[in-house]
Amino acid sequence: MLSPTERTRHRRLREQGVTDRSVLHSVLATGFVCHLGVVVDGTPMVLPTVYGFTAETLYFHGSVASRSLTQDSEVCVTVTHVDGLVVSRSVFEHGVNYRSAMIYGRPRVVADEEKLLGLRVLTEHCAPGQWEYARQPSRKELAATTLLALDLAEASVKVRQGPPDDAGQGDDLLESGAVRWAGVLPLHTGWGTPEPDPALPPEVAVPAHLHRPDRLSSKAFLQT
Repeated sequence: MLSPTERTRHRRLREQGVTDRSVLHSVLATGFVCHLGVVVDGTPMVLPTVYGFTAETLYFHGSVASRSLTQDSEVCVTVTHVDGLVVSRSVFEHGVNYRSAMIYGRPRVVADEEKLLGLRVLTEHCAPGQWEYARQPSRKELAATTLLALDLAEASVKVRQGPPDDAGQGDDLLESGAVRWAGVLPLHTGWGTPEPDPALPPEVAVPAHLHRPDRLSSKAFLQT
């Protein structure tokens, strides 16, 4: 279970709060991009970046915030999935079906053998099978890459699913006397057909592991 802290305690819409750690893992497993909230030189910044994770650790690129993060900065990383628009009878009651996670902590810069592991975790989360297929990073590339690790100990998860909940709370009829429609407009995201690099010889086939009919990243996190 997730242990609530002052930062992660659910105050608003508590019924949507989730404390099961497996739901946190599920939100991360089906995500692709996280948003890193950090203060750089006194200015707040929110940076999108890809990530990967294990049962206890989130790995992500430092990007332009790395110089600040190396100074023991607090951050907040968020991952959000929009599953549908909840169309209610009242404009005020419209909402969103979603799954979201917020992770707090002080990231650390990853080095040595863990850096290679972290990059593998990140690569396999985004494109399962690509780590073994592609060329491994060179020493120069590793030196030029900043990889950060954030403990998953302090996290807040919320989930909203299901139909509208405003039935019988007001006028459900149109002026014509017809009943107002209410329900959910599902939102689905998926990968398209792979597009080869124009520099490739025409006979080079797309590797089997890149055929992705599933929704975003569904590979389970690495048990490391």
